[in-house]
Parts: sequence; structure tokens; C-alpha cells
Amino acid sequence: MITLFIFLVILGILILVHEFGHFIAARRTGVRVERFSIGFGPRIFRRKKGNTEYCLSLIPLGGFVKLAGDNLEEYKGKGYEYFSKAPGKRFQIIFAGPFFNYLLGFLCFWTIFFSGYPTLTSKVGGLLDGFGAKAAGLRIGDKITAIDGRNVSSWEELQAIILDRRAFEVVRLSVLRKEQEFNLNVALKEKSFDDALGEKQKVGLLGITPDLTDTVYVRYGIVASFLMGINKTWVLTELTYKGLWRMVTGKIAVRDSAAGPLGIFFITSKVARQGITALLNFMGIISVSLALFNLLPLPVLDGGHILFLAIEKIRGKTLSVKAERIITQIGLAVIISLFLFVTYNDVMRAWGYKITGILK
Repeated sequence: MITLFIFLVILGILILVHEFGHFIAARRTGVRVERFSIGFGPRIFRRKKGNTEYCLSLIPLGGFVKLAGDNLEEYKGKGYEYFSKAPGKRFQIIFAGPFFNYLLGFLCFWTIFFSGYPTLTSKVGGLLDGFGAKAAGLRIGDKITAIDGRNVSSWEELQAIILDRRAFEVVRLSVLRKEQEFNLNVALKEKSFDDALGEKQKVGLLGITPDLTDTVYVRYGIVASFLMGINKTWVLTELTYKGLWRMVTGKIAVRDSAAGPLGIFFITSKVARQGITALLNFMGIISVSLALFNLLPLPVLDGGHILFLAIEKIRGKTLSVKAERIITQIGLAVIISLFLFVTYNDVMRAWGYKITGILK
């Protein structure tokens, strides 16, 4: 029950932020908002304020902002209606939803770096046979304090320096062993692996593993945290779009890479056990991913509406009601099919069933 509550809170925040982006942009551009709803289905709460009805509905798997005259069949030519505005202003309304989710993700990362988070130290927890660290005399329990003169205190700092080096390069380690500090020269050994995008990578490694029982709490200044938050958000953006492209081109299996609401729920149950920092990081990743997915040029998604605006700008007029309806129905069918597919995969991953076993 606690996991379900946390899941619903995270989902509710993501939806609220997204719809608030549409809402505030509509208000700023002079478009009347008729309804602001969190959730779908039967309404369990409603309140009318001004021209807007604020609703909380039973099924918390989404939300929407209903704008006056936001489809051609309802449009009456009033100045406060969505279709009365120029394409540029309509773009602002559509884009604001994903942008607010993107901004939320960045704020989550900024907060984590500024408030601090626990991470593994640079203490050696294990040595791998055939690598330079063991051959050079490094021992379990040693703590690496610097690499080529650059101080390190955490495992992530150590990794960042080593992964920036070339394979077979020799690095100079400053090592602390039983309160005595000394230096060791260690040759990096090349190792190939598949990264998160399924691409082959070759890196040089020391041949050590971290001590999972030894952690340190790190935090950064407000400016450094801000820049690190920007960097993490941008790196996540690149990874997401590269991953999507590799899925489309068949280089990554969709079933191994995509997760739906059920999969996110299962991940939430694991992350929740790791504390508030892990949850905040998870929410940041989901928020950025939601923003980027929403900008894909598929009908029903915000990116699809932006595509309609681009077509309108090129043609000099809107699509016909019939054409827009057909395209939207096709897009809806694609989204529903994708939702069912990833939900099925979430179930298979969670319980380890195989389709052959179910059919027998």
C-alpha cells in the first residue's frame, strides 16, 4: 500500500506539472480554460472558479486541460478560443506541458546535487584477476585518494577519471593503507562491453570493485549543482533520443527497453526502499523521459499537435476536420497498442511468465 501511495503521488505530481504548463500558457495567451482535470473517469471532486472547472477524477493515469474551441467542430470564432490564436501562440500552449516536465526533471537533479546524496567511497572492495590493480599490489581495503594528482573521495569521481583515460595507459594512484599513503603505477586493461544503448564500447579499467559497505555523503554548491543538473538533464536527453532511434531501427529490442505504468510501479517499489534521494532521482528521470516522449510527432501526443501546427503553417490553413480525425484515430491506435505491449512486457518481467507457458 505504501508503494502504491508513493507511485500515485509521483504520477500525480508529473501529471499536475504537465497540465499546469498547458494551463498557465493558455491563460497567458488569452485562451479560456474550461476544465483542468487530474485523472480520468468519474469525477470525485470538482470546483468551479471563474470560467474554469477544477476536477479530480477516479482513474489517476493521466489528466487534461480542456480549452475553449480547441477542436474545429466546437470552434465558434470567439477571441478567447484556442483556434482564434496564431500558430505561434498555440505552439506555446502545446509546448508548455512537456517543457514544465523537463524543467521539473532538472529541478529534481539540481536539488539532489545541492542537498547532497550518499555514494560509494573510493575504497577497494574487490580485485579482478588479470588486471593491472592486482598485479601492481593493490589490496582489498585500500583507499584510492588521488589519480594522477587529482583528488578523489567517491567511486563516481574515480570512475569519471578512469573512463576518460585510454586503454593500456598507465595511471599513478595515491593509496591510503592503514594510515600510510603511498603511490602505485597501474596499467589499465582494455575491456569491451555493451552500454545502455546496446553499443559496443571499449574502455580501460583498473580491475577493482567498490566496497559496498563504505559510503560517503557528498553535496555541491548552488552554482556547481545548477551546472551539474543541466549536464545530467542533457545527457539523459541524448540517451533517450538515441535509445528511441535504436528501438525504431531495431538495434534495441523494445520489450527490453520500454516500460509502462505497471513497470514504473514495480521500479518505484524498489527505489522507495533506497530513500528520498533515490525517489527524487527516479522522479527526475521519469519527468524528463515523459517530456521527451510527449514531443514525439505522433498524433494524440503534444508532438503530434505541434506537427499539425507545422503543416498548417506550411499550407496556410488548418487540416480539415475529417483529415485531423483520421490521423488522430490512427495515432490513438498506435499509442493504445504501445501501451498494451509495454504493459504485457511489464507483467512478463515482473512474474517471469512466458507466453508459451500461458497458452499451454
